[in-house]
Amino acid sequence: MSTDPLLELLRCKARHSHEELAELLTMSAEEVRARIAAWEKEGTILGYHAVVNPEKIGDISVQAFIEVKVTPERGGGFDRLAMRIARFEQVVSCYLASGGYDLMVVVEGNDLREVARFVSEKLSSLDGVLSTATHFLLKTYKQNGFLFEGEGTVERLAVSP
Repeated sequence: MSTDPLLELLRCKARHSHEELAELLTMSAEEVRARIAAWEKEGTILGYHAVVNPEKIGDISVQAFIEVKVTPERGGGFDRLAMRIARFEQVVSCYLASGGYDLMVVVEGNDLREVARFVSEKLSSLDGVLSTATHFLLKTYKQNGFLFEGEGTVERLAVSP
């Protein structure tokens, strides 16, 4: 987590005006505007996006989480191959991770076959990729701090001794 209160507010209230953010932080709107502009220029803030419930807009695209084991390169470690993978248009996110694999790659496609083609034809065939394991996203309950409400009310789980 960031230690800067303005950055924290922007993470969850990016649609608020500079004036609203300034009031919440007891700052001037101009100071908020200047700090945000500086963060955007230096690359601290890379962009803004809306969290959209795909079911509400009829989006039937498919997302998958792909565990990727790779051979680190001498002098570059995982970075060069990870950046090469991240540049594919199908890749939504790419992370270096600990555990049984090296990279976690989030991919999006129009259907299962498109994701499967990406894995078999592009990802798995890269030099340095040792293995992949694909996990298809079935349902989203929470994303970027927002809960996706299902139909009806959420019931508490029964507690048994």
